[in-house]
Amino acid sequence: MASITHNPSTIIPPRMLVMKEGSSDEIECSVHTLPKPLLREFGHVFTDQYLNFPPDGSASTGSATLDMLAIPTNQRAREDLVAIGDHIEKEKDRLLNVFIEYARELCMNIRAKGYWADFIDPCSGLPMLTLNCNKVYSEVDGMECLLNYKAYNAGFCKILTHPRWGSAVYPATIFAYAPASIVSELVNEYPSMK
Repeated sequence: MASITHNPSTIIPPRMLVMKEGSSDEIECSVHTLPKPLLREFGHVFTDQYLNFPPDGSASTGSATLDMLAIPTNQRAREDLVAIGDHIEKEKDRLLNVFIEYARELCMNIRAKGYWADFIDPCSGLPMLTLNCNKVYSEVDGMECLLNYKAYNAGFCKILTHPRWGSAVYPATIFAYAPASIVSELVNEYPSMK
């Protein structure tokens, strides 16, 4: 098993969680402040849209500091996702649906507390909740920066390699502009995989 070195930006190191007890759909999740290279990338993707939330300006941060946060997720695929075929596409669809369910719920929980959150569609690289954004976010670059995971080039495509799962991994990211303590609390409410 490869040794994993955590970045100084890590608030919660990667841990396996599930949406609800008894589910077999595991998600590796961690929480990070955005390091400089990702802050620049974030600005290209979202511009300043996150500053306009909530639309009515009703959020009260009190004395809490707002942080730009990334919540990278990785799922272990049942197949090596570098391969091709209908069974690979079905597995990608399954993983996409698991991620969207988790990301939508977490983002809605963050937004319910009056803070901005959005997630990246892993298929397009575009934000799912913030409108009028047309710049693509690179999941592979994000995982390299935040988690020190390695990648390699296969033609014109970068392939992420997870330290334990190799290229049988499905990366996807959630972003938030909120106090790190609140986001950490919400992430920690999800049960860990036993």
